[in-house]
Amino acid sequence: MDHPVSIWPVLALVLIHFFGMRLRFLSGLPRSIWLSGAGGVSVAYVFLHLFPELNEGQEHIEDAVQALSFLRHHVYLMALLGLAVFYGLERSVVSSRKENQKDSSDEQASPGVFWVHIGSFALYNALIGYILFQREEGPVQEMLLFAIAMALHFIVNDFGLQDHHQHMYRRMGRWVLVTALLAGWLTGFLVEMPQSVIVLLMAFVGGGVVLNVLKEELPEERESRYWAFLVGATVYSVLLLAI
Repeated sequence: MDHPVSIWPVLALVLIHFFGMRLRFLSGLPRSIWLSGAGGVSVAYVFLHLFPELNEGQEHIEDAVQALSFLRHHVYLMALLGLAVFYGLERSVVSSRKENQKDSSDEQASPGVFWVHIGSFALYNALIGYILFQREEGPVQEMLLFAIAMALHFIVNDFGLQDHHQHMYRRMGRWVLVTALLAGWLTGFLVEMPQSVIVLLMAFVGGGVVLNVLKEELPEERESRYWAFLVGATVYSVLLLAI
């Protein structure tokens, strides 16, 4: 591809990992209305754009899994898997932080849990980078809608990861995520996966987005702004339905 337009959205996502945590007005309690609104945008994109797209791609899954007929109409199993994986990761981090706080008053998760958590988000970022490259084949507006939703989602993720891992995330974690994002995008130049595989990857990412947004919004101690979440979801929903 002579002119990879997706390089600009990818660079924007990279900058978010580098500078997103410096947006001090997003930190503190009650939860920033901008973070809640960003979460609403991400979830709206998944439900109104990504999941319907997965439904349209179901025929590719049917052709690819003829030997496994019970999977033919269950592309959303991958979305459920994405949600379940990130839910399990979140529980392991929370448990590790509680144990460390009891033993040493250290609120961070253990190094082992940190690397598992960051490694999983690195894979997540790589998938998003690869999917973003694949958007080159469609209308530019489709790529931009995906990039905007993921950019806001990355901001939410960055604050969540920094809360869990603090200086370990700032010193190492964000570099791993940036490297993974770029690696996933660059893989698009070298590897062209079957459409059925891309559909499954998108489903996994969609499930991960839903869980990673809601886990930041639901805890009572976050004092989240439901109205901001609702406004973000509504505004982006209107935009998606209008295009």
